[in-house]
Amino acid sequence: MKRLLSIKNVIVSLAILIGVWQILFVVSDFSPTLFPSPLQAFWALVDMCVDGTLFTNIATSMYRFAIGYISSIVVAVILGLILGRLPGIFKYVNPTVQLLRPISPTAWMPFIVLLFGIGDVPAIVIIFIAAFFPVLLSTVAAVGNIDPIYLKVSKNFGIRQPQLMWKVIFPAAFPQIANGVHLALGTAWIFLVAGEMVGAQSGLGYQIIDARNNVRADILLATIIVIGLIGLLLDTLLKIIEKKVLKAWGGVK
Repeated sequence: MKRLLSIKNVIVSLAILIGVWQILFVVSDFSPTLFPSPLQAFWALVDMCVDGTLFTNIATSMYRFAIGYISSIVVAVILGLILGRLPGIFKYVNPTVQLLRPISPTAWMPFIVLLFGIGDVPAIVIIFIAAFFPVLLSTVAAVGNIDPIYLKVSKNFGIRQPQLMWKVIFPAAFPQIANGVHLALGTAWIFLVAGEMVGAQSGLGYQIIDARNNVRADILLATIIVIGLIGLLLDTLLKIIEKKVLKAWGGVK
């Protein structure tokens, strides 16, 4: 029932968005070439589906996103678990992390393109950087916030590393780690598109730049809507996975 209500909310929200878009199209003085109607964007979307360019670019973007995001999460969580258990070392690492964290991943793009050229690698590296710091810091904080009683009980039962890390520390810290992973998802998806606008010749980000260069605002807006919908689906999928993991570990019912 809750899932049906959620789907209903999404449909209503999208309907309102399209309605506002249509009103702005009607009342504005912009040329339809520069500011197309929802119907024009819809037919552009249909054309891209028919000729296959949309599915090709989605597949390309998802391939880059999966590699960059998953590898970033794995590295950041493992490193965060280790540094969380070694606060004496982390206090020296933290200043460097805080120095690099505020730098926009796109600021690294010219350097990355110089090193790796145009293609998949620059976009993957940008995604990795975008997702890395939120997950790393949330993991370190999560390990530091674990109730000491868990560690005392583990010690009494003779649980040692590496079992202590994977059977006690990681499950106890997972809810807070999940928040960082969730935050990193949106950040990584945003910077995937930004990375493809500069460092790639395929993908959804490149499709936006190509539409701009060819003055195809209908394709541009249709692509933007697709990017938003994919982001929404990824966010929903991640929530489902988080709930299943928490349920398996007794975190939720």
